[in-house]
Amino acid sequence: MRLFEILLALSCFALLVDLLLIKRSAKKTGLGVGIGSSVILVAHLLVEGYRWQLLLVYIMTALFIIIVLLRHSEKMVNLKIGKVLKYSLSSLIVILLLASTLLSVYLPVFDLPKPEGPEKVGTQTFHFTDQNRDEILTEDQSDKRELMVQVWYPTENINNKKRDTLFPNNKEMFKTYIQSFSSSLKLPEFVLDYWKYSHSNSYENVEILSSTTPYPVVLLSHGMGTSRVLQASQAENLASHGFIVVTIDHTYSTFATLFPDGRVTGYTTKMTTIDDRREIGNIWTKDVEFVIDQIENLNSGAIDSQFKGKIDVDNIGAMGHSFGGATAFNATYLDHRIKAGINMDGSLYEVENRDDINKPFMFIRSGSFEDWLAHFENDRNSDDEINKFLSDELHIIKNVIQNRGSAIYVKGTEHFNFTDLQFYSELIKLTGITGDINGKRGTSIVNQYVLDFFNKQLKGKGGNLIEGPNTLYPEVKIIDPEEL
Repeated sequence: MRLFEILLALSCFALLVDLLLIKRSAKKTGLGVGIGSSVILVAHLLVEGYRWQLLLVYIMTALFIIIVLLRHSEKMVNLKIGKVLKYSLSSLIVILLLASTLLSVYLPVFDLPKPEGPEKVGTQTFHFTDQNRDEILTEDQSDKRELMVQVWYPTENINNKKRDTLFPNNKEMFKTYIQSFSSSLKLPEFVLDYWKYSHSNSYENVEILSSTTPYPVVLLSHGMGTSRVLQASQAENLASHGFIVVTIDHTYSTFATLFPDGRVTGYTTKMTTIDDRREIGNIWTKDVEFVIDQIENLNSGAIDSQFKGKIDVDNIGAMGHSFGGATAFNATYLDHRIKAGINMDGSLYEVENRDDINKPFMFIRSGSFEDWLAHFENDRNSDDEINKFLSDELHIIKNVIQNRGSAIYVKGTEHFNFTDLQFYSELIKLTGITGDINGKRGTSIVNQYVLDFFNKQLKGKGGNLIEGPNTLYPEVKIIDPEEL
């Protein structure tokens, strides 16, 4: 809960105590509690803003303020009600207030964890259209492939701008965006309205930090059906350590993608077979290749921007979560411009002719990998198509480990611990899509290993964490290739 929310909840309970326990003759106490609560309520609404989780607190606070102030007035009639009714109503009110307060605790206005690097982080968004590719995920044959791409980079923020909101701060754009999210989640639109208060740690459209050498770049792809928004803290952390990070919204495979003209596309991708996965994977891989083209244009000045000469196009990495992680692997294998890559808990969609990858690559798996491997071992010799596919994937991971790469899993994590979804609500854990590990702890561990890997492969320094077990991170287990 935010500061004034905490004070408001406390003041509401103080008003109730005044009504129940303080004598009517204690005028100064009553007036002080009433006026103080009024100030806190107004301050909360003006500074922090209304949110529906506290609706009952608002109603009760306003009602109690009126009753308390009138109660200590000379003209107020002293009403008598029975003790049973009095304490029954009081108990009901306390329960309702606690329910409203708990809603605000478990559906909080969250901010992303602060980046661990020394630099502040700037961000800028681009709209790119690939005129050489038809959009096959729409019915209009004239459509071309459009992408929204967000760039994160080191900055000094010399203009002292305020931190950017995590979601669009334009009211109409935010409303359209949330409509798409709520529709996908099958929730009423108002339920997600409070997301407008959440902030990133970045500053929009500020100048990039000057440097004597260009910055290496990492492309970051989200998971199927999510959004680049859910990978923001990872992008910020890498940028704070001197990388340029480019996050891609893979259009029609996100909860929502917002374009500058106000259009919002939702999730329309259909995947029911392995061939479907390959087809969509091919689209995403070409998205990554096209965005690298645009990065080169930004660096050369072919696209007018502040990034001219600031990007080290000889040191490009790729990473992603889930389907985006599989895309990072596929793009790293196919595109000679990508020097190294990371797959965060993503099952591959292409395994044929992929076991000879000769670039540094890293697989980071969730804590369920150990159980999954034990379960798979019982069916390894099955002729089932999926089992054969998984067997080929394990063979690829083994080859990666033996060829300058590495593979780890993080105990206590589940699939969505590799996204920012874990910060949205503690209730997410109840669904099982995040593990028992503390969200910030899990994120810090993953960030450290990602940073260590890219520092070594793109900057030529570090690399200590990926060499073996580390006592600072006992949750991390190195995958033995002999066990695959």
